[in-house]
Amino acid sequence: LLKAEQKKGAHRQFGALCYRMMHGKPQILLITSRTRRRWIIPKGWPMKRCSPADAAAIEAWEEAGARGKVQDVCVGVFGYTKYDEQGMPDKRCVVTVFPVKVTSLAKAYPERKQRRRKWFSPKKAARKVAEPELRKVIRAFDPKSL
Repeated sequence: LLKAEQKKGAHRQFGALCYRMMHGKPQILLITSRTRRRWIIPKGWPMKRCSPADAAAIEAWEEAGARGKVQDVCVGVFGYTKYDEQGMPDKRCVVTVFPVKVTSLAKAYPERKQRRRKWFSPKKAARKVAEPELRKVIRAFDPKSL
């Protein structure tokens, strides 16, 4: 999938599936996108001298104020279209998703004034996100299998 998408000009990103356990059940942390205010997961570009999983953890901090334990295990891949400031389709992105078990949420973090964040059950989180492949990743996520 990744190689085929890259040949078509897709850009690689790394995403964080932030979760916590409440009463034995997982909850998923979603954030809003900056421009279109849709529910998404934290994600971003590859970073020099950073593993993909560590880059995902950095995005979880910057975009959601979430700190925790990232696992170097891909729990899924999804594609989406990134839009420019004028709302025009800009580039196709393929996101590799890594789980982050959230241990703390900061009140002050880099993008706190640009986004909302909220915990959802996996079922509700899957309904909130627009990308069908991300819905599948969220629905299939099982922290017990990590």
